[in-house]
Amino acid sequence: MPQIDEKALAKVIGKAIARLRLARELTQEQVAEQLGIGNEAVSRMERGTVMPTVARLVQLAAIFDCEVTELLNEVSPRLQDQAQHLGRLLATLGDADRVLVIDVVERLVQRLGKPD
Repeated sequence: MPQIDEKALAKVIGKAIARLRLARELTQEQVAEQLGIGNEAVSRMERGTVMPTVARLVQLAAIFDCEVTELLNEVSPRLQDQAQHLGRLLATLGDADRVLVIDVVERLVQRLGKPD
């Protein structure tokens, strides 16, 4: 079974928490209040210095009105999860910007997919 780098995992989950909090226009203080914890605890989760428990992830998903998987998909090695994550990112863009991003991704895939 492959080893999991828990520190790296905590950082990626923390980034997802921060991204969702900002997307919902919430402050760390507001999230902390809803969780019944201190502001610094939310900050530590977002910085990746503390790994949230499964129960805490469920609470955060409820606050952010999302699925728990949305907090975890960014770290998943599964292509389907990564595609869903990219889809959510693209959904935040206007039509012209989405076309631009897809064009950039297509060019990167072509370049990176070529043998050296």
